Amino acid sequence: MALVGDSYEYYDRRFYDLTVPIAEVEELFSGCRWAEGPVWFNDHSALVWSDIPNRRLLRWIEGQGVSVFRAESNFANGNTRDRQGRLVSCEHGGRRVTRTEPDGTVTVLADSHLGKPLNSPNDVVVKSDGSIWFTDPDYGIMSDYEGYKTEREQDGCHVYCLDPKTGHLKPVATDFNKPNGLAFSADENILYIADSGRSHDPDGPHHIRAFDVRDDNTLANGRVFCEVDPGVPDGFRTDIHGNVWTSCQNGVLCFDKEGVALGKIKIPQMVANLTFGGPKRNRLFITATKSVYAVYVATTGAQVP
Repeated sequence: MALVGDSYEYYDRRFYDLTVPIAEVEELFSGCRWAEGPVWFNDHSALVWSDIPNRRLLRWIEGQGVSVFRAESNFANGNTRDRQGRLVSCEHGGRRVTRTEPDGTVTVLADSHLGKPLNSPNDVVVKSDGSIWFTDPDYGIMSDYEGYKTEREQDGCHVYCLDPKTGHLKPVATDFNKPNGLAFSADENILYIADSGRSHDPDGPHHIRAFDVRDDNTLANGRVFCEVDPGVPDGFRTDIHGNVWTSCQNGVLCFDKEGVALGKIKIPQMVANLTFGGPKRNRLFITATKSVYAVYVATTGAQVP
């Protein structure tokens, strides 16, 4: 039986070494309809995230609270930053991936493949070589709540890699039901990709798969890394020790690099996504339905600060 504290469930004693047991989960903000896509900007000490149905991006700064970062986000979902510190977003409304330039203008990076519109780009990460990797399920075109309802024009829901220098867009994984969150290991030798197909099919997948990343930015040796229960894996991040921290129905699950569940951070709402932030990248920011939460941990996030 799991040991249960106010904020934690420990399945393995190693989880004690990854958490700060006296650090309780804090609610930073409430008032979203569906909070998603958190990204940390260390140079601004700011967290930016999406409130998808309200079509806005919000920003939290320690000691200053929350303000509107962008009033019209085009149903933006997942966000990240590139190696130049620019915001990269997946927009359901425009069925595209965009980049916000330093002067605030928005550049479209990808909105079609083989001459047909993308489905609704969902989550995105940037590799150290500048390549942009994103998932393209159909959540944003299934209803008018998170985008605009319409028919899918792609032959499936795929994962793509974009070279922003040439504009070349290539599918790297084409056998997913609903590809969702994705993250690289710290050394970028492994790409983890969630399949949240159970969200609309009780018999659908609810796992994270792992792929070896080749030098030419293709993927090989796909395998199931872990199954997430309760709920489905949505967004997740890795830490410098190879652990995977993923959303689930009622919290954040932590898996070791072999896919063994170590424990859970309990959250009172359905978790959508998360990111490591703060000056030391040791604070986990969690978007969960109406709210954004934060908790200090005893590890360091692997992604760019």
